Amino acid sequence: MKRAAKASHSRIEPHPVLHENSAITAEFSGASYATASLLFLAAVAAILALYFGRELLLPLVFALVLRLLLAPVQRILAEHARLPAWGAAIVLVLALFVAISILTAAVSVPGTRWLQKAPEALPVLREKIAVLRQPLDYLQEHLQELESAATAPRQEAIPAPAVTVKPASGFAATLASQTAASLVRFFTTMVLLFFLLSAGDRLLRAFVEILPRYSEKRQTVEIASEIEHHMTHYLLLVTLMNAIVGAATGLAMWAFGFADPILWGTAAFLLNYIPILGPLTGVIMFFAVGILTFESPWSALLPAGIYLLIHIAEGELITPMLLAERLIINPVLVVISVFFWSALWGIPGALLAVPLLAIFKIFCDRVDPLKPVGHIIGS
Repeated sequence: MKRAAKASHSRIEPHPVLHENSAITAEFSGASYATASLLFLAAVAAILALYFGRELLLPLVFALVLRLLLAPVQRILAEHARLPAWGAAIVLVLALFVAISILTAAVSVPGTRWLQKAPEALPVLREKIAVLRQPLDYLQEHLQELESAATAPRQEAIPAPAVTVKPASGFAATLASQTAASLVRFFTTMVLLFFLLSAGDRLLRAFVEILPRYSEKRQTVEIASEIEHHMTHYLLLVTLMNAIVGAATGLAMWAFGFADPILWGTAAFLLNYIPILGPLTGVIMFFAVGILTFESPWSALLPAGIYLLIHIAEGELITPMLLAERLIINPVLVVISVFFWSALWGIPGALLAVPLLAIFKIFCDRVDPLKPVGHIIGS
């Protein structure tokens, strides 16, 4: 009887509910893996599309950002000057084109002169920073002595063959091609900006009209309005503060006796659009120029220090106070965004990194399934 009971007990089948739960768990796991795989493939496809389509996407994104920046001026021209949308678009595009052309002409000549002097300046730069390298050279010398004492007797050194570095013959051709590509992007951006200013609202209205439900229409209009409102305020404020940083830097360099203060002010203005990496590049640049300008390497630290103080006053005190709680973005994600977009689109991508991240945050905050993502970005 005991053996029969044990045999019957060993043949007891699991409850059907357990079979059903196991099936549901397996189905859920399979669905999760399939969804994750699809999301991964979609992300890879999106990155590849952004990289290989940069010649079209980059001018389009620049035009969208400039449209947000110029939207208040367009409304002023439409309300007070009674200009139609296409008339205001022509005025704004021409004004922007003239301003960029004048600024480019003002900095191109001194910028080219500094680039031409760069090969000759490198030996001077190396010689003047020798004072700053003395502690490191002293430490390296002692480490080499310890290493030679601990190793076996050295064999006779074989002289290394002399290597002659020839200037790249294709440098001029590469520079010309890059300049031509930049000009094509610039004119493409201007054309797209004109059409976005003159007919961008009609495009948004047509997109809203084809949405099937009223809730979707309302949500789309609210997202577009919030993006325009917040990004216009952000871009205007950042551009104003960057212009102040550029003017203050140019005046400081002029006071130090630097040649071409407009060049250095413009460089500070543009570098301030790139968080962290831009000011770091500016510090290195002003230190190198200070080394070439002053006799003492310690005096050369002063221009870089003044530039750093100007940036800290603007980036850590004034701009956060003016922005208040409008657009708070996690600095770690800002750095990741800068590296990501610069890897895809180069320097223009680094300039667009923060506006694109801010637009994505606003979009996530207005879409319920993406609100956790928006919370992480703004943490």
